[in-house]
Amino acid sequence: MTERSRAQGYGTEEGPADAIPAGPEGHHRRASTVRVFIALAPPDEAKDELARALAPAYAAYPLMRWNRIEDWHITLAFLGELPRAAVPPLRSPLAGLAASRGPVELALRGAGHFDERVLWSGIAGDLPGLRLLADDVRTVVKECGIPFEDRPLRPHLTLARARRADQESVAAAAAGLAGFTGRGWPAARLHLVGSDFGRGPGPIRYRDLESWAFTGP
Repeated sequence: MTERSRAQGYGTEEGPADAIPAGPEGHHRRASTVRVFIALAPPDEAKDELARALAPAYAAYPLMRWNRIEDWHITLAFLGELPRAAVPPLRSPLAGLAASRGPVELALRGAGHFDERVLWSGIAGDLPGLRLLADDVRTVVKECGIPFEDRPLRPHLTLARARRADQESVAAAAAGLAGFTGRGWPAARLHLVGSDFGRGPGPIRYRDLESWAFTGP
């Protein structure tokens, strides 16, 4: 993650999973499980470029539940709720995987939606390389004995969700972003991400449990 993302709490590399800090006031009790996924993240420059293109949608659809820009990511494997003890064994094999390969060249492009409820930006670039990386990440997870729903990869970056009664905003926002073509960028790090505090009435916040640079050929 870049320095801005680190300062905002998503991209830190501080300690193992059991060192996740307590949440805001009223949610100090640490949960016994961690909601975990493994992902790539665009650099700040690419996120800023997309955020500028989204400015009209932010203004037109303020009631949509917009994801924080620092939480934008491309999920490679969603592991769901895991016991805290299940997370540390992932660290060494994921570090080895990142060390064995170079960055994947990607770009943010266009937009779409799932069921008129979820707005996303599309992913362009080295999609075969991205799928191979996702396959290898999922193999690591399986070799660690962690069960998860191994759904087919649909590369995207989730931007927002509509309120339950809103059947129009997501499709309209996607149409407005359909022509977006972002700059290319190397996905330089592999991120192991988890929820940072126990469940409460507010939105779940995530942070890096650890991340590793792609340093291979």
